[in-house]
Amino acid sequence: MGENQETAIFYIEELDCCEECSLLTKAFHRHKGIIKLDFDPLKQKMEISYDPSKTGLRELERVIRSTGMHPIVGQATAPFWKRHCRLLLCLASGFFWLLGLIFHLLGPSSFGHVASFEPQYEIVPLPVLLLYIGSIVAGGWFVLPKAVRSARQLHLDIHVLTVVAVAVAILIGQWFEAATVTFLFAIALLLESWSVEKARRAIGTLLDLSPKKAQVLVDGKIVEKGVEEVQPKDKVVVRPGEKIPLDGNVLKGSSTVNQAPITGEAIPVFKQKGDPLFAGTINEEGALTFEVTKKAGETTLAQIIKMVEGARKQRAKSEQWVERFAKVYTPIMMGLALLVALIPPLFFGVPWLDGIYRGLVLLVIACPCALVISTPVTIVSALTRAARTGILIKGGIYLELIGKVGAIAFDKTGTLTLGKPRVQKIVPLNSHTEEELLKRAAALEATSEHPIARAILQKAKEAGVEPAPAEDFQIFKGLGAEGTLDGKPYWIGSHRFMHEKHRCENEEAHKAALALEDGGHSVVAIGDFTHICGLISVADEPRPYMREILGSLKKLGVKKTAMITGDNEKTARNLANQIEIDTYFAEQMPEQKVEAIKKLKEKHPHVAMVGDGVNDAPAMAASSLGIAMGAMGTDAAFETADIVLMTDDLSHLPYLIRHARKSLRVIKQNIWFALGVKAIFILLACFGWTTLWMAIGADTGASLLVVFNGLRLLRGS
Repeated sequence: MGENQETAIFYIEELDCCEECSLLTKAFHRHKGIIKLDFDPLKQKMEISYDPSKTGLRELERVIRSTGMHPIVGQATAPFWKRHCRLLLCLASGFFWLLGLIFHLLGPSSFGHVASFEPQYEIVPLPVLLLYIGSIVAGGWFVLPKAVRSARQLHLDIHVLTVVAVAVAILIGQWFEAATVTFLFAIALLLESWSVEKARRAIGTLLDLSPKKAQVLVDGKIVEKGVEEVQPKDKVVVRPGEKIPLDGNVLKGSSTVNQAPITGEAIPVFKQKGDPLFAGTINEEGALTFEVTKKAGETTLAQIIKMVEGARKQRAKSEQWVERFAKVYTPIMMGLALLVALIPPLFFGVPWLDGIYRGLVLLVIACPCALVISTPVTIVSALTRAARTGILIKGGIYLELIGKVGAIAFDKTGTLTLGKPRVQKIVPLNSHTEEELLKRAAALEATSEHPIARAILQKAKEAGVEPAPAEDFQIFKGLGAEGTLDGKPYWIGSHRFMHEKHRCENEEAHKAALALEDGGHSVVAIGDFTHICGLISVADEPRPYMREILGSLKKLGVKKTAMITGDNEKTARNLANQIEIDTYFAEQMPEQKVEAIKKLKEKHPHVAMVGDGVNDAPAMAASSLGIAMGAMGTDAAFETADIVLMTDDLSHLPYLIRHARKSLRVIKQNIWFALGVKAIFILLACFGWTTLWMAIGADTGASLLVVFNGLRLLRGS
């Protein structure tokens, strides 16, 4: 955010569909100091980025109020009657309409012309008239204010069209049709409101996971505090069956923890001293005492919330296309409606009321509401469902991309393998001992987070070796490191690093390294600047069912799978043969990994890179989209990846692709269905073969069907 930029968030009760977004955008058009507008109708939220030197909060509120809407700074909370009056008014409209219809049918006047396509003036009995008026008032209670707001901004939307259509029907004596149109539209708005609320609740359920209170140990006593008051290093107690309120590490106790609310894991995970805990997960069996590691606003759950809320800003291309199409389509249809209203009366002797009526019918059916609303609802449903499964997607654009991926590149260590390599062999050379090798290797690797380094440190710990970290420590990216131990310089690194140190003239060391690499081990060499002290071999195992997962990706149409690793050629080849991956790039430096991605992109336009989100950041940036896995608690993964797999389960990848492709199919279904319905009824309207209430039914019916079709994604793929 720039120095002269601030962000204001307003919750607007009336902001519940695309029409309000258009009105607000038009109201702020050319307003000084406005940098960017973001809308989230699902949460009735508007976010305004502005220059405080040119405008302020009061001015922003004034502009919003000028549209007839009511902004609130902070979360909107509606009272009980406001939450239910839409339903009550819709029921009242239906009740009056039904009574009016019954009395009308039983009355002396003929009712046979109601289904006629030609508008005819009719005088109805007073009781029937009053019932129809009651139906129109109740059904139009929420429609008229929206129509007035739109008319003030010269914005012709479905609400304006409906009000005009009802008014014209009343003027020509079509009271039944006016009441029917109003009642049908009230039902449509109610169902649309319910469907949007369902999506809103789905997101709310996802996000409202963490408890608001924590049981904190203070001087040996348990004190209840709000999670915002708890600081890192505080100690928190969680009893069986309770939700874990904050991120932390277990200090005391053991238990199984259900992480499904965040990761989607079906099986609870056993936790004991030293293991990480995450806010929003559920302690199942035993009591746990843990030390807090992050504040409430910085937990893994908080990052998930920010990601899901921000996902709507990364809009899918189909969503952007629909909005661009609607901007062109709407004025064209307005012009066509005008021609339909004028040409038949002027040149073909059609009565003026009939011509105007046909034009109104055409305008109502041509409204692009179904087209515009379908895509965002579908995208939000798909993103929410994926998040429930433990897959966080940063926006609709990435959901589309994963469905089109033709090649997937994988990091090796911790991605294709378990990421928990163990020391297999220690080979002392030049009169050194295993203990000396472990001591020097552990000292040089003491500050490293690389899986191979952790394997060496674990082996040293098991052997009772606990050296102090090396001094003057220097890392050589992708190769190794140097440092000083007891005043003497040492180096540690790969077989390639050993070459660079010109120590491969030692035939014994060279042969030993080659033999270990032939067995699929990664070789770590340790030396001073006179000779090689020895070798340590480390081996990792491929993830279970890795071959089957890669096979599933192939069946889904992924044409190429590749492994990119800094390990040597033989180690890479050994693993590639084990898991049957298509190709591999071995001994890759970070910049070479980027080149490997570029090579894949030469043949496959859409390439995904799967890694840990830290070491593979350059390659992820070079790919079409980056996928971070096993990212629980890893801040960098949330920042660098476009998609985050909350667990280290790669079997989520085939599911993700299926889910993305299903979402794309639903979006296409909705677009073509909405356009198809429009085309049919536009044709009927041009020839005067449809009525206003049929047009309203077709428009609102299409809107509801595409919304419900999009909401199906909440149930899964």
